[in-house]
Amino acid sequence: MASAGAAVIAMTLACISAGLAFESRYTSIAEAQCRKFDVVKIADTEYGASRVCAGRGGYKVFIHEQDLRETLTVGRTIKQASKEPAAQDHYGAFNHYEDTIEWRSGNDGLPYALIAGWSFADNENVDPTGRPNSARLLVVFRLPPGPVCKVAYIDRAANSDADALARTAADEIARNFKCATDRGQVIGTLGPAIQRMAPPPD
Repeated sequence: MASAGAAVIAMTLACISAGLAFESRYTSIAEAQCRKFDVVKIADTEYGASRVCAGRGGYKVFIHEQDLRETLTVGRTIKQASKEPAAQDHYGAFNHYEDTIEWRSGNDGLPYALIAGWSFADNENVDPTGRPNSARLLVVFRLPPGPVCKVAYIDRAANSDADALARTAADEIARNFKCATDRGQVIGTLGPAIQRMAPPPD
């Protein structure tokens, strides 16, 4: 896997030298920076909610949270975003997305991929009090034209160059990824976070 990651980086460097520029821009999906709606309470305690956050290139980011589990999708409207494959991609363990997301774009300035930090409760790896530690990954999403879905996973603990691997995966994989038939790829070294996903991506 490590050699595959190195090959992707080499391909990206070749594209840059050929005059194809890539760039990253950042936005926030922190609750304080977004608009919350569809709040669900049980006995006056918030059980779930959705929020919409400003994105790039006319896109908005929608996060749905229920019982400490988050789903992230992207679209120009909530109706569009809710129909994307990413909106149907749920994960069983407690999980959440980090506050800052990265948008990858090319010479035209239009984003084609999104990189998000994501973690889930690793019930097989607990601290001295018995609480599960967090398994941390970077997840790469493809953006329109075409569906929005997850295309690559990078284990942050196993790869010191996780950010670079995620960017090159976004640049080389996302635009040609077929959500209906392709499976999300593991980029770089396969570490505990990838191994403990249930089921791990192919």
